[in-house]
Amino acid sequence: MEFGSSIGSCFDAANSRVLISANPVKTRDIKLRRTSKRFLFRVSSVSYKEFAESALEETRKKLLLEPSPLQEKYSSMTGLDGKTQIQMLAFKSSKIRLLRSMAIENETMQVFDFAGFMEPEFDTPIFCANFFTSANINIVVLDLNPLHQLTDQTDYQDKYYNNIMSIYQNYAEIFPWGGKLTGESIKFFSPLVMWTRFSSSQEKHKALFSAFLEYYQAWLEMTIQAKEEMEPSQVRTNREAQHKYLTWRAQKDPGHGLLKKLVGEANAKELLRDFLFNGVNELGTKTFTDYFPEYKTEDGTVSDKRSIVGKSFETRPWDSTGQFIG
Repeated sequence: MEFGSSIGSCFDAANSRVLISANPVKTRDIKLRRTSKRFLFRVSSVSYKEFAESALEETRKKLLLEPSPLQEKYSSMTGLDGKTQIQMLAFKSSKIRLLRSMAIENETMQVFDFAGFMEPEFDTPIFCANFFTSANINIVVLDLNPLHQLTDQTDYQDKYYNNIMSIYQNYAEIFPWGGKLTGESIKFFSPLVMWTRFSSSQEKHKALFSAFLEYYQAWLEMTIQAKEEMEPSQVRTNREAQHKYLTWRAQKDPGHGLLKKLVGEANAKELLRDFLFNGVNELGTKTFTDYFPEYKTEDGTVSDKRSIVGKSFETRPWDSTGQFIG
C-alpha cells in the first residue's frame, strides 16, 4: 500500500550491506557494523508464520476453505541471494475469491503480507495486513480496506465500520499514528486503520498478534454475515471497485522495490499482478491511468511519483468515532 514517502527507504535500508553476529536465543542481540560505527539493537524473535496459521485456523472453524489454483504455481521461492525465503499460501471459499499470505524472511528482516478478497457478489471490505520487521524498526499497516470509498458512500461506513471502531481504540495508545500518508492512498484506508512504527519488543509483538487476530475475526464475521448481491448492476460496481483497488496496489505498492531486489524485476511484477493482487487481469480491463488519469505523463506512461496531489496526513485524519476530519 502507498504508506507514504519514507517507507521505500526503510525497505532499502533492510537490504544494505551489513555484518551480522547473532545468538540463536529467543531474544537476541544483533550487531550491525557500518565502517567504524557500531550499533546494538535488541530484536524480539518474530514468527509471522504463527499469524497466518492462526488466521487460517479461525477461518476453518467457520468456513470451508479449499486451495486456490494459485497455490500450485506460487508456494515458495528463494531470493537471488540464495538465502532469502519467500513462502506463499492461497485459499478460497464460496464467498472469498482469494485468501492469501506471503512471508519473506532473511537474516536482516521479515515481511508479512496477508489479505482477503471477496467474490464480486459481496461488498465486504478487503482484509489487509502488511508488516515489515528489521533489526531497528517495525512498520505496520492493519486495516479492513473499504471496497467502496467512504467519501462516496457514507452508508458503507455505517454498514461495516461504525459498530467496530472500539477495535482500533483498544490499540490506539500502544500503536500511535506512524507518520505521513499521501492524500491519494488515504482513500483506500478505513477509519479503523492501524498505521504505525515501533521498535521491537516482546510486548509490542504480542499486542500486534492480538490486534491482527481481532481485526481478522471482525472481517471473518463480516464475511459470514455477508448477503449475496443479486442485482447485476451492483455486482458490476463491486467488481470494478475491487479491480480499481487491485490496479492501484499492483502499480504503487512500495513493496515492489524490495521484491525487485530479492527476485528480479520480472518476477517482482509477476508476483504483484498475479499473486499478491490477483484479479488485475481477471476482474476488469481498465488501466491504471483509466482510474487515475492524474498519473499519466506526457508520453502516456505512468508517473512514478508517489503523490500527484501533494497533500499528506501527518496525524490521524479520523476522530475516535471514525468521522473524517482531515
